[in-house]
Amino acid sequence: MPKINEVTIKPDDLISAASLHLNKNDIKELKRTILFATKAHNGQKRMSGANYITHPLAVALSIAELRMDVQAIQASLLHDTLEDCGIQVEQLVEEFGKDVCQMVQGVTKFEEIHSEQTKQDVNSETMKKMFLAMAEDVRVVIIKIADRLHNMQTLQFLPKNRQLEISNETMEIFAPLADRLGIWQYKWQLEDLAFSYLEADISRRINAMISVSLSEREDYITKIIDSIKNEFQHENIETEIHGRVKHVYSIYKKMQRYTNEGKSISEIYDLFAVRIIVNSIPDCYAALGVVHQAWRPIPGSFDDYIANSKDSLYQSIHTNVIGPDNKPLEVQIKTKEMHQVAEIGVAAHWKYKEEDLKNIDPKFEQRLLWLRNILDRQMESTDTEDFIASIKNDLFKDQIFVYTPNNDIKMLPKGSTPVDFAFSVHTQLGFYCFGAKVNGGKVSLKYKLENGDIVEIIRSDNEKGPSRYWLNESEGYLGSDHSKQKVRQWFRKFEKQDNIDKGKSFLFYELDRLNIDNLPTNFAKIIGYNKLDDLYAGIGYGDVSNKKIVQKLFDYSKEFKIFSGDKKTKYSATVQIKLNVNDRIGMLQDLTTVISSSGVNMVEVKTKEHDDKTTDVFIVLKTDSSLDFANLFYNLDAIKDVFKIERVKNQK
Repeated sequence: MPKINEVTIKPDDLISAASLHLNKNDIKELKRTILFATKAHNGQKRMSGANYITHPLAVALSIAELRMDVQAIQASLLHDTLEDCGIQVEQLVEEFGKDVCQMVQGVTKFEEIHSEQTKQDVNSETMKKMFLAMAEDVRVVIIKIADRLHNMQTLQFLPKNRQLEISNETMEIFAPLADRLGIWQYKWQLEDLAFSYLEADISRRINAMISVSLSEREDYITKIIDSIKNEFQHENIETEIHGRVKHVYSIYKKMQRYTNEGKSISEIYDLFAVRIIVNSIPDCYAALGVVHQAWRPIPGSFDDYIANSKDSLYQSIHTNVIGPDNKPLEVQIKTKEMHQVAEIGVAAHWKYKEEDLKNIDPKFEQRLLWLRNILDRQMESTDTEDFIASIKNDLFKDQIFVYTPNNDIKMLPKGSTPVDFAFSVHTQLGFYCFGAKVNGGKVSLKYKLENGDIVEIIRSDNEKGPSRYWLNESEGYLGSDHSKQKVRQWFRKFEKQDNIDKGKSFLFYELDRLNIDNLPTNFAKIIGYNKLDDLYAGIGYGDVSNKKIVQKLFDYSKEFKIFSGDKKTKYSATVQIKLNVNDRIGMLQDLTTVISSSGVNMVEVKTKEHDDKTTDVFIVLKTDSSLDFANLFYNLDAIKDVFKIERVKNQK
């Protein structure tokens, strides 16, 4: 393998960084761990040709720079020893203690999955175990994110297909997780690196756009800083001021939004950003007054994250103003402590010793409740893919804050409904939720709650419990996967035969819509059940989602031919679907918008109008992903005024 220039981290680099906050005994332990890890990885090489020990050293350096404890740095150094070096768990416990070993186990990849499972199943199981490990010790996920960051920094040495797979996973899981944990310096690096592989041409164009006038932009930022510094000196406010151009992925998202709104990139308010760091919260608001006096604020662009901090503990004042030369820019104002939390998030507050419980910030503990709830979800969930979907949907979505009539605050995923709110108050209230009032007025149970809403639940007098249709995503009753799991629990209480009948009905409904005559051979085992009746019962309970049924039918039905028998050689499937829709303005645009964002290629569209003001829309799709097709099938079904969707059989 040719030697390629990869930045090499030396043991002395790690020791120097750790010595800034660890004592002499900790440093002694760290040196012993470096020797152990170096010996364990002796002879191993990275894809770049560099010695493998470079990777754990780089991860450990990141953890040391977050000023984490010696056990976390040790676990970073050892995180690949169980998987790659033949080191046994017992040996790690004996050498470094149970605490370090448990973290290593939490970070270690889990490859021993049953051979008949698909790649997607393997990835889901790996993610599930990682989330459960991190719920027990938040340090695990911080190490895992640092591990992913270094792998992304050296991703150029892997084959193209692996680059795309890892980048997609990074954008979907690790960057949002870093964001939720408030580790901003990891978040933006992960996003920019993943984006450079997923959208290489666009990333290069944005970088070129930034670099063409780099000196001009730097001069402008210097001008901004000099201008506002004088204002603060007049007011005797001690400040530290930094300026920068926004990061590549952040610029791309704003370009997308502005394009959709018919605006040009020159109108992006925060292409330039200025960070003003002061000594106290009163100084933050005083600084805001200085900024608004010096530069004209842009209406509707002010956010006070000090009074209302984000879930990640992030606090700052954000305002957009018209700066020098009549150019818009974003200004962030925060204290030094807020800046530290903004950079390293939960790593600034983590807990690792029981005797330190009395010193833990209660606000920090409250903000990590979502992480602790992962363990509760594991107890409720029997389906790995549903568990991962729950994590993605509830933890990585934006959050909203709503209130009970008694002014108690509830945090819910954006897109939540009154039913989700009812479950957040009490499980039984969710089961018997009959109606709702928001801000004093009656609303549908499908109403999407917004920040600041005051919600009152009307409880049903009967004991029938929830409707099974609440579990149908296209119905829109539930926005939180936590609520869906509670509803599934309810249906488990029914007699098995009742659920078998209901599940069989649901399964054959999907077979009918997909125009499939017979179930694939051993379909129950494909889904994870020994018998068909068990599968029917699982569907009836709500353990198996309709999307998963469609996906597996698509994977294993001979008519689709997505994969060969050994699941290694991919084929592309062409599928024609028929939708009966309301003949309204914008319907075709809604359909094409959903398809264009699905990962499924639209080959052809035809329509046939009827006298009853409905239209049949025939769409030919081409895909090599059963999951993409299943998601699209249900996303199309959820569009307003789509009355029916089915596959047209025997189309080439």
